[in-house]
Amino acid sequence: MGNEQITIDNFGSWTASLDAMLNGIMPSWCATLLECVLVGVGLLLVYAVLALFYILYERKICAWFQCRLGPNRVGPWGLFQAFADMFKMLIKEIIELKNIDRFLFALAPYLVIIASMLCFAVLPWGNGLQIINFNIGIFFLIACSSIGVLGILLAGWSSNNKFTLIGALRSGAQMVSYELSVGLSILTMVAFAGTMDVEEIVMAQKDHWFIFSAHVPAIIALVIYLIAGTAETNRGPFDLPEAESELTAGYHTEYSGIHFGYFYLAEYLNLFIVSGVAALMFFGGWMPFQISGFDGFNHLMGYIPSVVWFLIKAFAISFVIIWFKWTFPRLRIDQLLKLEWKYLLPINLFNLVLMVIIVMQGWYIGAN
Repeated sequence: MGNEQITIDNFGSWTASLDAMLNGIMPSWCATLLECVLVGVGLLLVYAVLALFYILYERKICAWFQCRLGPNRVGPWGLFQAFADMFKMLIKEIIELKNIDRFLFALAPYLVIIASMLCFAVLPWGNGLQIINFNIGIFFLIACSSIGVLGILLAGWSSNNKFTLIGALRSGAQMVSYELSVGLSILTMVAFAGTMDVEEIVMAQKDHWFIFSAHVPAIIALVIYLIAGTAETNRGPFDLPEAESELTAGYHTEYSGIHFGYFYLAEYLNLFIVSGVAALMFFGGWMPFQISGFDGFNHLMGYIPSVVWFLIKAFAISFVIIWFKWTFPRLRIDQLLKLEWKYLLPINLFNLVLMVIIVMQGWYIGAN
C-alpha cells in the first residue's frame, strides 16, 4: 500500500526498554520475577475493570432495547452502580453447606476464572502488547477455553443438588457440542492465514482484514462463530444451564459471596474473550482500518492507538452478542443440540473445505 505506518504506538519497544532497565539494575532472575508480578497485577486489574464495564454495558443495552433507563441512581448516569454491586458481593457471607464435596465445591469457581485468564493472556491487546506469543497461540487459546467446562461440571456435581447437577449436565453437553463449531470456524481462518501464531495473524491483516479478503467463507465462519460463541458462553438464547424458570440459578445455585462472584465475572469476561477472538480472526485484531490507495486516510487511522482499535472491535462484537440475548427467546435443549449437530457442524465442515480450495487456487484478495 506504500504506507509504512501501522499505528503510532509500539508497546514492544516500551516493554523491551523496561526489561533492559530492570536487567541493568538487578539480577536476571529477579528482573524476570518482577516482570511476572507486574504482568499478573496488570492482568488482574484489566480483568476486574472489564468485568465492571461489561456489567454496566449489558444493563444499559438491555434497558435501551426495552425502552428503560437502566442504572441511573448511583453516580452520574448510574456509572457507579457496577462498583456498588462489586462491593456488595465482596462483603457477602460465604454460606457453608452440608453434604457437599468441599474441596471440589471450592475448586470449581477457580477453574472457571483460571480458564478465562489464560485466554486473556493470548489476546493481542495492541501493537506489541501481548503476554503470551508463540507459534501455536491459537491452539493454546482453544485448549485453555476448554478448561472452563470442567469448573462448571464440578460445581454442579459437588453441590449435591439436583438442580445444579441438571444445569451442569446441560452446560457440559452444550459447551462440548458448540466447541466443535467454534474450533472449526477458527480453523477455517487459520487455514486462510496459514499460521497459528497470533502476531502473524494480525500482521497478515495490515492491508485487508480477513473478513474482506477471504470472501464468503469468512462471512459464513463469522456467523457460525458468533452463534456458537454465544452458546459456548451460556448466554441467551442458549442459557439453558442456568434457566431461572426451571433450575433457579443452574449450576451455581448453591454458591454465595465471592464464589458466586467468580462465576458471574467469568461469564462477562468470556463474552469479551469470544469477542476478542472474533476481532483477532476476522477484523484484524489491533490493526487499524485501511483502504488500499487512500494513503492519507490510512495514515490518519494509524494515529488511533492500537489498544483502542482492539477494544472498539471487541465491544462492537459484544454488542451483537448481547443483542442476541435480548432479542430471541430461550431454546429448548433438543432445539439447541439439533442446531449444532444437524446444521452448524455440516455447514462448518463444508465451509472449511471451501476455504482450503480458495486458498489453494489463490481466489482471494492479496493473492500473488
